[in-house]
Amino acid sequence: MSNNVLIGSVGTTEIIVILLLILILFGSKRIPEIAQSLGKGIREFKRSMREIENEVEAPPKHNSNQPPKEISDKKDGNLNG
Repeated sequence: MSNNVLIGSVGTTEIIVILLLILILFGSKRIPEIAQSLGKGIREFKRSMREIENEVEAPPKHNSNQPPKEISDKKDGNLNG
């Protein structure tokens, strides 16, 4: 007989028992609040991940290795300062 136990296999009976325990622990009024908070947290996490991905993938706005260019006066070639 094989001793392989699949941890990921959860049956219908186990799911029903878990849901009943959650209902008993939190009550019927609190469950929608918990679900809403969980949804907001997931949305915020996904939005933050997209922002980070966009920052990583975006090209740099300026080259920090080059010094800033000086503005010259067109009339006589003198530098403004």
